[in-house]
Amino acid sequence: MDANPPGAASKAILLNASVILFLFRALAGARTTAHRDEVSRQLLLLFREFVPCEEGIVLLANGEKELAERLRETAADYPALSNRLEEVWQRLRSDGLWASADGEMTAVPIYVGGALQGVCVLSFEADAGCHAEVLSAIASLASIAVESVREVEKLRQDNAVLEERISGVAGGIIGNSPAIRKLLERIDRLAQRETTVLIQGESGTGKELVARLLHRGSPRAAGPFIAINCAAIADSLLESELFGHEKGSFTGAGNLKKGKIEMAEGGTLFLDEIGELAAPLQAKLLRVLQQRELERVGATKTIAVDIRVVAATNRDLPQMSRNGAFREDLYHRLNVVTLRTPPLRERVEDIPVLADHFLQQFAVQCKRPGMRLSPEASACLAAYEWPGNVRELQNALEHAVVLAEEEIICPADLPETIWQAFGAPDLGAYQASVTDAKRDSILRAYEKAGGDYKGAAAQLGIHPNYLLRLVKNLGLREVIRPRTVRP
Repeated sequence: MDANPPGAASKAILLNASVILFLFRALAGARTTAHRDEVSRQLLLLFREFVPCEEGIVLLANGEKELAERLRETAADYPALSNRLEEVWQRLRSDGLWASADGEMTAVPIYVGGALQGVCVLSFEADAGCHAEVLSAIASLASIAVESVREVEKLRQDNAVLEERISGVAGGIIGNSPAIRKLLERIDRLAQRETTVLIQGESGTGKELVARLLHRGSPRAAGPFIAINCAAIADSLLESELFGHEKGSFTGAGNLKKGKIEMAEGGTLFLDEIGELAAPLQAKLLRVLQQRELERVGATKTIAVDIRVVAATNRDLPQMSRNGAFREDLYHRLNVVTLRTPPLRERVEDIPVLADHFLQQFAVQCKRPGMRLSPEASACLAAYEWPGNVRELQNALEHAVVLAEEEIICPADLPETIWQAFGAPDLGAYQASVTDAKRDSILRAYEKAGGDYKGAAAQLGIHPNYLLRLVKNLGLREVIRPRTVRP
């Protein structure tokens, strides 16, 4: 019987072509270096089914600039390629496929949407012959696979923007107060500009939300939005996080690492808590803003970057610059245009809609439908000063939804700092009767349980921790002790 029936070779080719498509999709979607290296290895093994290659390189990037850099870095491990890298690169950009005169090395470009965004470089045995047609076919399959991945990613981004618009919530900024309307109008005007923006406001007022809105409404919306909190990372690590480092530049730098600034190429870099940036890093950041270039830690060459910078702080940067705690020249570079996020106490009319939004959000998460605020609880929220602003309000509503015993949230269900700021809350006649009923039920449960709070909680059908909280909030500690302590 024929070991290779008619059509078997064609089926094998189709199968391998399908696997190539799959692997290039995986390579385009890889998020870690280890994942990319493993997929590249699998691709090279598969290429040997078609051409007698010995080793090679498979690279993908977002644009020519990144591809040239990655090819230069990778070629350092391949002397035969490194020695003629400039020739290879120029040929790939102009004529497409490149082959060495001795036929022992071939490079073929991968185009995505008509732009050079990948390359395959393969080395062959001596006198292996020309395999230009096969390699061009492989590159075509790669283009199809990578383009489909990029299109799906763009569709996801577009879908997220559309869902945001349909929801009626401008990037998470909820409210219709004059202060919020003014802020959103300024964001709309600034989004289309390349201007550096400094966002000033208290903690919890949504400075990052403003930065994201500026990015989403800008021509850079398809590019990355990279955020870094300058206060959350130790100074010794922040330089590497921002600027990246070269392989071997310090102990533990086993691989080249791109910094956040480079990762924001073509998009927006958001520097939160910029007032916490150490003096040496302020000088390096100033160069990025002035020259639009940087040096990685341990590097000797500069890298050009195309980014928009948005910074935010809750500190008084003008005063810090006068005191010498913040570079005055950097402050002026950042402070081209300033946006101020208003504190919650200046937009009291937005508290009801914010509270309702958070209440519904946490009610769904906690599977407690029907949760609502009592009039007394709403009044309590409106009267509070909110030093933690919107973030504190969000936490307060989550606290109430998680711990409230009933569907109607009363003042006592809110965090103590909120209602105790006014002394005991004015509960009203209805709420007072509810509270009295709670007190009586708790006292009876303690008596039946012989003073054991876990037994009392079991009788009431509530969690023991919640019972202890109720006892504290209702002022029952001193009442329960003498009634439950035995002689």
